[in-house]
Amino acid sequence: MPLLIFFTLKATAFQFSLLVFLLALSGLDEFYRMALPSRRGEGRGAALAGALAVFSVFAADPFVQLMTLTLLVLAFSLLALFRLQDIRRSAADAALVLMGFLYVPLLLSHLIMIRMLPHGVPWLFLIMVIVMSGDSAAFYVGSSLGRTKLYPAVSPKKSVEGSLGGLAGSLLGAFVSRLLFFPELTPADCVAAALLLGVLGQLGDLFESLLKRSCGVKDSGTIFPGHGGILDRLDSILFAAPAAFYYAYFFLR
Repeated sequence: MPLLIFFTLKATAFQFSLLVFLLALSGLDEFYRMALPSRRGEGRGAALAGALAVFSVFAADPFVQLMTLTLLVLAFSLLALFRLQDIRRSAADAALVLMGFLYVPLLLSHLIMIRMLPHGVPWLFLIMVIVMSGDSAAFYVGSSLGRTKLYPAVSPKKSVEGSLGGLAGSLLGAFVSRLLFFPELTPADCVAAALLLGVLGQLGDLFESLLKRSCGVKDSGTIFPGHGGILDRLDSILFAAPAAFYYAYFFLR
């Protein structure tokens, strides 16, 4: 997260996209390590191809982005067809490869799209503030007041009280952002953005927990000792970034 803050503040749009490329590459590599541990060679190739796809954003043409995603789907579907190993696993393995493209680079590329908006830098900071303030509030409220389990099958430690506290933290973060660096937001925008991004951020966290429990791992990776991997750090942002982009694009242009 500190690296993302630094590049948001100091980097050009293209330099920022290089960071997103590296995040997508690392995130996809972690995803394939979890989901396809026996197919490391194909996983590395798919991770590189999927991460490179984030640069299609610079075409500023949705058809180029759609074409890029289509080519990825066709190429790796054909790869699954002609590099057959265990036919009983082929459909599931191919689906996991394609899901990786949708989950990591497609969602993460919205950060670049946000950066290219007129108020792109404040929007990026707003996402981070809403997500981080929500995470912090959810942790402290859940630790002290949590009694009702939110979704024990996926994340046994999360509570309804912590989730509500997280939304309150996101609301506070949005209004603080309006005062400090984003005066273009109205109070209604603050409430809408906080609730939309706060809820989706929490759902992104739960979804990544679902993936890890399904794959039988505790953390997505080890790049941050004691804190997990790239996906563990970006799980909330992956879900929040697309919502932030479309809200900014359709309501605050």
